[in-house]
Amino acid sequence: MATRIAPPTLQSRHYGVVNWLGLQTLIQREVQRFLKVGAQTVFAPLIQTLLFMMVFGLIMREGNWPGSARPYADGLAAGLVMMSILSNAFQNSSSSLVIAKVQGNAVDFLMPPLSALELTIAFIVGAAARGLLVGIASLIAVAWLANVIPAHPLIALYYAIVASVIFGAIGLMGGVWADKFDHLAAVTNFIIVPLTFLSGTFYSTEVLPEPLRTISHYNPVFSLIDGFRYGFIGSADAPLLWGAIATGALAIALTWASWAMLNSGYRLRS
Repeated sequence: MATRIAPPTLQSRHYGVVNWLGLQTLIQREVQRFLKVGAQTVFAPLIQTLLFMMVFGLIMREGNWPGSARPYADGLAAGLVMMSILSNAFQNSSSSLVIAKVQGNAVDFLMPPLSALELTIAFIVGAAARGLLVGIASLIAVAWLANVIPAHPLIALYYAIVASVIFGAIGLMGGVWADKFDHLAAVTNFIIVPLTFLSGTFYSTEVLPEPLRTISHYNPVFSLIDGFRYGFIGSADAPLLWGAIATGALAIALTWASWAMLNSGYRLRS
């Protein structure tokens, strides 16, 4: 008589306080997603950066950056690199969510045992990875046109990380809100681009008349670019400490807001 083998007992898998495996997997997914199309996500932004660098560098090829002994090209390069970090961090997290909505595969990250906090961390880390990678590539690309050796490397690194977190969180919230790419384009064209271009990317705010100079200092993107530029040329248009505190607090606030949106299931679990 054949011996009957009892089936194994099924047990629930316990992940502990943090699902480290799921968190690591989602971060890898976000990073590999933009690396698979690296020509579009990493190298294409370099063309825009180089074009801006060459055009503005030719127009202002003589003279120093206002308030600094460094050439204008050095200050411009820092601003353009930060602009690349901001825009690519935003695009990564926002496009990831909108593509998932359009293709109907948002269930891939909603069904696994991942908390809203783990989802928030994974999407923002993936966005920050793309922003920082494009920033490094942009520095290398403009190195033949300007001196990109930072005067204060740790300060430059701090602002690069904080900026990528801030815009990764903004992209995450924009992706949750948007139902299609037209909605996302509206956020980019009417919010991201104006804030970036009016924040001192191509110029020092010292050349602006009042009250435009004071108003521009309330632009959070200005603090990011101004602090990052200080890390390279050692000159800033506004007090550095207040900018560092404000941007750090903004990064924390936007990360919390992103978590709150994911935790509520807004426009995702319907």
